Amino acid sequence: MKLAFLGLGVMGFPMAGHLAAAGHDLVVCNRTRARADEWVARHRGAVAATPAEAVAGRDVALMCLGDDPDVEAVVAAFEAALQEGAVVVDHTTASPGLARRLNERLKARGAAFVDAPVSGGEAGAVNGKLSVMCGGEAEAVEIARAATSAFSARFVHIGPPGHGQLAKAVNQICIAGLLQGLSEGVAFAKAADLDIERLLEAISGGAAQSWQMDNRARTMAAGEFDFGFAVDWMRKDLRIALQEARELGASLPVTSLVDQFYADVQAMGGGRNDTSSLIRRLRRG
Repeated sequence: MKLAFLGLGVMGFPMAGHLAAAGHDLVVCNRTRARADEWVARHRGAVAATPAEAVAGRDVALMCLGDDPDVEAVVAAFEAALQEGAVVVDHTTASPGLARRLNERLKARGAAFVDAPVSGGEAGAVNGKLSVMCGGEAEAVEIARAATSAFSARFVHIGPPGHGQLAKAVNQICIAGLLQGLSEGVAFAKAADLDIERLLEAISGGAAQSWQMDNRARTMAAGEFDFGFAVDWMRKDLRIALQEARELGASLPVTSLVDQFYADVQAMGGGRNDTSSLIRRLRRG
């Protein structure tokens, strides 16, 4: 497939790398040219100077950006250059409303839009094991499925445009509450002077077990918080979830509380710490 990939950040850089390794004809574009040049030095592909140049003549344009304004700006920069029948796949965690608007806008140009946020963090991107949750029309989603197979272990079509982003909001809501519970459990264990390894051996085989426990409990106990997905980005995601909840009339009391706890971590200088750094609020000394 002739692909373009826009946004070579922590997630996008390895995701694009998997596409190149799979043999796709790939053009990359990044706001900072040096980052794109670094990518090309490691992988097979070409660099475009602008988003419009990147998508011209491409079957699929994939994006992994920061927030709604970034997505809107990049789409505005390339939409006139899209060929008839092109599919735009957005892996950014953005708002469901933006996904619905972009779907209508690009449909009017003869293109298609798929909101396809991912879960699995930096490790999932590096290992090509991301979970992709999609919103969009069936034909476009199947093209997205084929294009993303190089870096996805799971790909689920949730529903119409915007539903991929709604699913990602649920994902982040669940993670927020789980991480706070794990933080409290580990902090309690440290206060009680429990042997963390023996504790985890005992409880990780039962109902308390989770991916976060398996992968973050030990590093939380050790005060290590450099594992990819940053607090700053989690707060952005929770902002989207909480805004959508207000519009839906859904109650998210725990998520609202954990969002404020993350604000505390930011105030402590931990905005670039990974999301397991919630425990910093609870550590003694």
